[in-house]
Amino acid sequence: MSTAVGLEPSDREDEPGLADSSGAPVGKRAAQVAHHIESMVIRRGWPVGALLGSEVDLREEFGVSRAVMREAVRLVEHHQVARMRRGPNGGLFVCAPDAGPATRAMVIYLEYVGTTVTDLLEARLLLEPLAAGLAAERITEDGIDTLRTHLETERSQIPAPGIESQDPLHPLLGRLSGNPVLHLFIDVLTRLTARYAHAARRVSESESEAAKQFSHREHTGIVDAVVAGDDARAVTLLADHLEGVAGWIEKHRAPRGRRQARTAVEPELVEGPRAKLAEVVAARIHDDIAAHGWQTGQVLGSESELLARYGISRAVLREAIRLLEYHAVARMRRGPGGGLIVTEPEPQASIDTMALFLEYQGVTANDLRIVRNAIELGVVARVTELYKAGGTEIADRLAVAVRRPVDGPAEEPRKSGRFHTELAELAGNPVLSLFGAIITELFRRHASAHHEPLPGDRVAEDVQQVHQRILDAILAGDADIARHRMRKHLDALISWWH
Repeated sequence: MSTAVGLEPSDREDEPGLADSSGAPVGKRAAQVAHHIESMVIRRGWPVGALLGSEVDLREEFGVSRAVMREAVRLVEHHQVARMRRGPNGGLFVCAPDAGPATRAMVIYLEYVGTTVTDLLEARLLLEPLAAGLAAERITEDGIDTLRTHLETERSQIPAPGIESQDPLHPLLGRLSGNPVLHLFIDVLTRLTARYAHAARRVSESESEAAKQFSHREHTGIVDAVVAGDDARAVTLLADHLEGVAGWIEKHRAPRGRRQARTAVEPELVEGPRAKLAEVVAARIHDDIAAHGWQTGQVLGSESELLARYGISRAVLREAIRLLEYHAVARMRRGPGGGLIVTEPEPQASIDTMALFLEYQGVTANDLRIVRNAIELGVVARVTELYKAGGTEIADRLAVAVRRPVDGPAEEPRKSGRFHTELAELAGNPVLSLFGAIITELFRRHASAHHEPLPGDRVAEDVQQVHQRILDAILAGDADIARHRMRKHLDALISWWH
């Protein structure tokens, strides 16, 4: 057997039933193998359709058991990096991913952590006007046809209870911006806004019709500005529109936890031609957990009860549960009194998936510069204002972040960019924190796949000095200087991307 690539000796043992510290069978080893496979795909330029090897070949290459390899393949498939094809001429083949499953998981996570309409508006105002302006600059005749077709479809739709409850215009502008990072983040924001709109109290038919007509008029003005190439007007109109959307939701939103849980899963609910029924079931269970207020520790039901509730096979349910466990949404407890237990979700699995998807999309240095500047400049201005308003912990927490190594200890590889992470957390907006984490993970995976150190690793002392100067401006209450120094810092970091 060949030497395993990049794995620790303990990860090459072929011991059935081994579990990691969380109790998940072979989870740690499988995640390592999955990461190596994903890095290999990135290094090769993401060759869709290419064969990476049979299960036997991959077990030999990485020196792991069948259980580890099969769990690693499940993770790679969930990330939509590759799919295993069984039978003659089968093997693990590179595929073209989409971000649907991870996007749904991110929306649920953001709702769980208490994202408010104010948080949403802040994030949308930072990003969506950028998309509208870029769309106006880059609009083509095909893009014009797409936008006008959308308006015609919107005009003919039957009134629905809730402004923006089903509104593809915003992600459409994200797509027409030509920036895949903007497109992805706006999709998440629009989905979360739609969830809040769906949770709104019932409104009268006349109120619903008035809201729909008003929204359509504003959409028409935005589209007209984009088609005319008037980026300044498009930016202004979109910002005004978003303020109105937030106001409508705040006025009509019902108390949390009033969404109705659904039961049986219909095959037509599968999103996209390659989506698996297990992913749909996992998304449905997500929704049902959120609809009941996300009661951590609650038993959702035994395996037999869940099979009856959702009308699916045992194989589909078990795969769906693996996905839920991967996203730390729920876990299956065996034995008497067991069942599927609601847990506290964490975003890292979705962050990983989003970073991989953006790598596949061919994100450029300029794409990252535009989005990261918008997020981090907005964050640093917000933190400065909070400090001026009496945010006593800001100085201490940022001072500690400045003194820490840029990349942190070797056993904590995800702690890179601590100063930036601390700023995002202090700003108090979970949406911006999550988006910043995706960009940081994208940097980390890009560096890992190309065997390069992260940009700060080579100049750690210089980076610490820059961070200190940004902190000095924050403590002086000078948001303009803080933003200036942050912009220069980000431009230096982004020049490393190739």
